[in-house]
Amino acid sequence: MTIRTIIILLSAVLFAFESNAQKSYVKTGIASFYADKFEGRPTANGEIYYHAKRTAAHRTLPFGSIVKVTNLENNKYVVVRVNDRGPFVDNRIIDLSKSAANELDFVEKGLAKVKVELIASTDDLPDSKPNTNEDKKSTNYYKINAEKVYPKGKGVQIASFKNNENVFRLVEELNNKYNEEVFVEFSMVKNHAVYRIIIGNYNSDAKLEALKKVLSVDYPECFIVTFKN
Repeated sequence: MTIRTIIILLSAVLFAFESNAQKSYVKTGIASFYADKFEGRPTANGEIYYHAKRTAAHRTLPFGSIVKVTNLENNKYVVVRVNDRGPFVDNRIIDLSKSAANELDFVEKGLAKVKVELIASTDDLPDSKPNTNEDKKSTNYYKINAEKVYPKGKGVQIASFKNNENVFRLVEELNNKYNEEVFVEFSMVKNHAVYRIIIGNYNSDAKLEALKKVLSVDYPECFIVTFKN
């Protein structure tokens, strides 16, 4: 562990100790890391992503949260700061920068079973703070054409999550990248809204398998689903 990591860890612990309002968070699941194509792209909080920085994407923890991520296969750990939203795959709980994944020694494997522990958190919800330059950076606008449809065939599901802003961001990315119909399935599960992103609408198994093969490059755990209409 580097001196810099030790300093970050100690600072975060002191911050958490001094703030009685912080809530504990410990979760075990699968971690992945950012692909090379995301180098230099903006993250959800307006920062630019760089492989070299110790950052991460999480679905719910506030931006600025400091978390300790431990690789349960080798007990190596890294301390990272949350500045993005994701992952967009059901069974993954955190996306790490490539340098953080390298510290955990799972870059070659691609995925690792990890434990994520919240060390310190900041309340950065835009509605609870006055308008500042930072708030403006984290404000996003989307032009969407929402139309209720009744697809009858099958598609390929690539993601499922509860945050509807993630829906907008992902649909925008998919529309720009793939020449396919993109559907958002909305349902209530145990009194919680769930949004599932499904691409394509075919009755041909061959076309579905071909589409799945293309999508699996970016979404390796995607799967074919039947529309419920």
